[in-house]
Amino acid sequence: MTTGAVPGHIGWVDLTVPDADGVRDFYTAVTGWKVENVAMGGYSDYCMTARDGAQVAGVCHRRGPNENLPAVWLVYIVVDDLEASMAACRAKGGKVLDGPRSMGGTSRICVIQDPAGAVAALYQGA
Repeated sequence: MTTGAVPGHIGWVDLTVPDADGVRDFYTAVTGWKVENVAMGGYSDYCMTARDGAQVAGVCHRRGPNENLPAVWLVYIVVDDLEASMAACRAKGGKVLDGPRSMGGTSRICVIQDPAGAVAALYQGA
């Protein structure tokens, strides 16, 4: 997640797929992104960086905590109150597909689906 995440902003984007290694290599060839390994306990996911060194996206294996995530570019929208946002999602006809769950420490996420079927993640920082 980007530092200084502001509620209402897109704080991060990642892609979770069965073959993260192959997709990582695809995007390095197509976009020129560089790769930083992210240790996940027995395997690595990947943080993709632009030429200027800025972290721009994640490419993740569909396993462990990401086992239930869809294979889409998933945006993480920063919210003030994850519980209130999940309740509003349900009240407006959406679904919570995954979570809420911890993202290291006191940050938490969930994945939602809106009434049209589009998927996004919600992120509440520490």
